[in-house]
Amino acid sequence: MFEGFTLSAYLSRHVWAALVAGFLALGSLWPAWASAGEDLTIAAASDLNFAFRELIGAFEKKSGTHVRLSLGSSGNFFSQIQQDAPFDLYFSADVRYPEKLIESGHAVSESLYRYAIGRIVVWVPNSSPIQVERQGMESLLAPSVKKIAIANPKHAPYGRAAVSAMEYFKVHDRAKDKLVLAENISQASQFVESCAADIGVIALSLALAPPMKAAGKYWEIPASAHPPLEQGAVILKNAKNIESAKAFLNFLKGDDGRKVMASYGFVLPGDGSQR
Repeated sequence: MFEGFTLSAYLSRHVWAALVAGFLALGSLWPAWASAGEDLTIAAASDLNFAFRELIGAFEKKSGTHVRLSLGSSGNFFSQIQQDAPFDLYFSADVRYPEKLIESGHAVSESLYRYAIGRIVVWVPNSSPIQVERQGMESLLAPSVKKIAIANPKHAPYGRAAVSAMEYFKVHDRAKDKLVLAENISQASQFVESCAADIGVIALSLALAPPMKAAGKYWEIPASAHPPLEQGAVILKNAKNIESAKAFLNFLKGDDGRKVMASYGFVLPGDGSQR
């Protein structure tokens, strides 16, 4: 009656069926897993170095999304994105770059967000004899100054702001031969912090970061001395993780994000002042 049928065969048949059902269930869930586990890739202007490392740590803890951050000059990232560099989000120190990417079809127009206005300072190490808080822009002309670090104005908005401020205070012609051009504002800060340059015009956000704050002193350049450093972010058209990109922007706009950005000297949307 039960010829050809054994308990082991019965169990094997049912175990196999359960395994097949399990694999089918896993297969149906795979796209969701892949999306949830994909890194969020951000290209950001280097003035955001310390602020974004703090922000990203809080965002990763809250969302469970891993973020890969690339820092550099806004202009260089702009060129790379035009060549379809694989980023999800782009944070520029000059809002005109994201605007141009929207015009060229490389970015999502409705995602454009003017997230901050940056500020610049004249910074010297603590070992410098220059009384930068008192001398202000004239510090660049001090006899001890042989090299002045700024970001390259050809592709770095903070470099262009530095040149504008020097022209405003009528020191550019006398100081231009001493300029050392860094790839970006973070590198300019490194030049002067390491004493490879005697003085630098750098981002306030970097001067307020713990390493720089402990290592030197600065004078904040008035906002009226240069065009506003209006900074903008945009989600890119070829983004692979759009939902996480939207979530990060919303986090930046929220109370926690604003608190971090304000602590690094950024003027935020709705503040109503450029100080």
